[in-house]
Amino acid sequence: MKVEPILGFAGVANQAIDLYVKAFGATIKSKILFSQANPKDYQYADDEKDLVYYAEIKIGRQTIALGDDADAVKNGVQEVSENSFKVDLLIHFDSDYELKTAFELLSKGGTVTTPLCSQTYCSLTCALTDRFGGRWQLMSGYKG
Repeated sequence: MKVEPILGFAGVANQAIDLYVKAFGATIKSKILFSQANPKDYQYADDEKDLVYYAEIKIGRQTIALGDDADAVKNGVQEVSENSFKVDLLIHFDSDYELKTAFELLSKGGTVTTPLCSQTYCSLTCALTDRFGGRWQLMSGYKG
C-alpha cells in the first residue's frame, strides 16, 4: 500500500504544475487531460478539454497526485482563490478487494463524493470524507 497527497484544483492544475516544476524542480511522471480520458469516465465541455484529469509529479523522493476537480469546474470555479485548492490523501491499494474493504469502513457515517468506479488510469477508485472530516481518495490497479 502507498499513501500520497492528492491536490485538487478548480481549473488551474496546469498552471500549478508549471509553478511546481519551476519552484521545486518537480518532474512530471504522468499527465492525462480531460480530452485524453475515456469518454465513459467523464463527459467534458469544450472549454474543459485541456484541464488536468489526473497527473503525478515528483518533488525530490515524494510523488504528489493532482488534477482539476470536475465538480468545481462544472460549477464554473476556474480561478485562483481560497476555494480553488483542496488536499486529500490518496491511498494506492494492491487489490480491489482491499480497497472495497477500506471503502466500506470509511464510508460509514461519512460522505461519499465519488462512488466506486473504474477510471482511465485505474481499475477501481472512489473518494469520500470520513465521519471525522478526513478526505480520502482510494485507488487500485493504477495504470501509470
